[in-house]
Amino acid sequence: MSAQAGIGYPTNYLAGLFTLARRSVTQLARPPSHPRRAVAARRLARQMLLIAAVGGAAVIALMAGFDATEIALMPPRGAASLWPVRILTDFGKDANVLCPLAAMLLIVALVSPRLEGASRLRLLSFGTRLQFLFFAVLLPLLAGELIKWVVGRGRPFVGGKANPFNFRPFAGTEAYFSFPSAHAITAFALAFAVAALWPRARVAMVVYALLIATSRLVLLAHHPSDVVAGALIGVIGAMLVRYWFAARCLLFAIRRDGEIVPFRSASRHLKRVAHGPSAP
Repeated sequence: MSAQAGIGYPTNYLAGLFTLARRSVTQLARPPSHPRRAVAARRLARQMLLIAAVGGAAVIALMAGFDATEIALMPPRGAASLWPVRILTDFGKDANVLCPLAAMLLIVALVSPRLEGASRLRLLSFGTRLQFLFFAVLLPLLAGELIKWVVGRGRPFVGGKANPFNFRPFAGTEAYFSFPSAHAITAFALAFAVAALWPRARVAMVVYALLIATSRLVLLAHHPSDVVAGALIGVIGAMLVRYWFAARCLLFAIRRDGEIVPFRSASRHLKRVAHGPSAP
């Protein structure tokens, strides 16, 4: 959501709201303009290849040698003592993350046309961050849903026993939607996105993601390989969204070596979006 949209608003509220929405979509969909985007793309490709190789090997190893063992170590499904874990796991549910982000974006869109000057710019700059968080979670989730449908892996004990090789491709049912874990995708994508914007939150977000992933194992909702695959998809998807924003000079700067970093100061970012996108 561009702070750029706060300049030159029509006095009519509805017209201003429409202008904001149009400029926001235009800003996100416009061709990339950063002069160092190719360097960043090559660096991103190397990072993604490494993560995919290590993560893919871990998924295969877990599926072959540990998934069935881990299931046997977990407490019985439905045990009364697991109520704290059931509460915890809901913090990683996709709807519980995306809906609040969407609601906050709507509030920003409704309130910003009524503000002026620096207040509007600050609110719309915050809206841009909300957009990044929203799409950083949504993109890997959509990919994960497609993979779930194609793979059709049975959840633990579907079929009556702990069988990590219980597959029914294209089944399209909840019982065969185990791989990958959507909760893990959501938690790790959100953790990466928040840490990308606010690096000081990195440790807290890693702890959050690990707790959500662990909760899915304790509740016997997923195999360990499902959770690792979900984490893999979540991180890669969020990395792609971060590159998309950086290549359009939004929220992130690209260093000469291709590393993508958040803008160093809010005031610098506000001045940049107020005067139009330009390469950092």
